[in-house]
Amino acid sequence: MSKGVLEMDLIEEFQLRRWARENYVPPEQRKETWHPVIHDEMSKKDTEKYSPNQRRNSN
Repeated sequence: MSKGVLEMDLIEEFQLRRWARENYVPPEQRKETWHPVIHDEMSKKDTEKYSPNQRRNSN
């Protein structure tokens, strides 16, 4: 198997990360079959969601 088959194109990675942000779901709703990049980006968003530096809506 060639190295190119295993490597992900940078644009493809950005597309997967964008998809993950636009289609975010809580951890318990994530499918195991999703690409690891999608899981990684959703995990990052989980962290951002609870970041103390982020403004919270007090309404």
